[in-house]
Amino acid sequence: MTDLTQPTTDGQQLPPALRPPRNRRRTVMAGAGVVAAGLGLAGLLLPAPYVIETPGPSFNTIGAVDDQTLIEIPGQKTYPTSGNLDLTTVYMSGGPRNPVRFFEVAAAWLDPDQSVAPEELVYPPGVTGEEIQDQNAAAMTSSQESSVAAALEHLGVDFEQSLSVVGFAQDSAARGVLQMDDVLQSVNGKPITGIDVLRQELNAGQGNPVELGVRRAGERITVEVTPKANDDGDFQLGVLLGTDFDFPFDVNIQLDNVGGPSAGLMFALGIVDKLTPGEMTGGKHFAGTGTIDAAGNVGPIGGIVQKMDGARQQGATVFLAPAGNCGEVAGRVPDGMQVVKVENLDGAVEAVEQLGRGGGAAGLPSCG
Repeated sequence: MTDLTQPTTDGQQLPPALRPPRNRRRTVMAGAGVVAAGLGLAGLLLPAPYVIETPGPSFNTIGAVDDQTLIEIPGQKTYPTSGNLDLTTVYMSGGPRNPVRFFEVAAAWLDPDQSVAPEELVYPPGVTGEEIQDQNAAAMTSSQESSVAAALEHLGVDFEQSLSVVGFAQDSAARGVLQMDDVLQSVNGKPITGIDVLRQELNAGQGNPVELGVRRAGERITVEVTPKANDDGDFQLGVLLGTDFDFPFDVNIQLDNVGGPSAGLMFALGIVDKLTPGEMTGGKHFAGTGTIDAAGNVGPIGGIVQKMDGARQQGATVFLAPAGNCGEVAGRVPDGMQVVKVENLDGAVEAVEQLGRGGGAAGLPSCG
């Protein structure tokens, strides 16, 4: 006879009298399920340390925004324009300003029009939302000034610029020699008309001491600094330089609620088009992105895939992409869009004019 006080050893079930009450077991299991679901839901609602990039709107730099002309050049002869030279944007969600939740990150991972990146790759540790907003606003202002300088340089219009010391690198070669607010006027006797003059002279010296003419507190002095090579082999003073421009006329750019430096190229193209006879675009819809410096060099930006997607959704057929972003562009170009690789403003103007007058893309660089 089977011993009812012990489980059987042949795989059979216990007699009913020894089984736990069924209702109590179901209650325990249901309760555990509710707790697990609640914890899972709570986890999805927690802030996530990620940043989500989504295609944003485009703005025509030779057009108007909210019935206000985006670029105005008062007192100067300007010429009719047509078509579009759109600057492109991305919406940035996440980070100190507007944290995202885990469920938003999960949805973004599944959406090919969005990208997700760890927060620490986008924002420095400890930065606040207010600091980010201030930095973006300052970058936009600097971008607009550089775009004006680049456009005037391209058009052969003279202007003045000066470089002043606004900070020092940690291992600066010039610390203790240069001071904050010093204005750099010459290097080895050559007038410093722009940052390129300084860079060329530092690299030409291959680390030998350079003589700097400096205006300090209204007085002209001469100092000597020995540059240091960075990781790329370029020689530097180890100072942060601010640029002040003195343009012969005003260029007013009206664009609210957009920050960062990436609109520089398209601002510069818009200025050139307005100050040049003929319609550069030929009525075609161009879009693009890229930082720009006073010499017209175009630099890479973030979110280029989302910017291309947004531009295509808004009708652009040609996209001007910085050469430094070509690695991200390859294989991600939206259907119906042609991408032109640009390294500087001169090349961008040439590309727009060639395509605008009906020429093909032959000879124009691409991102492959």
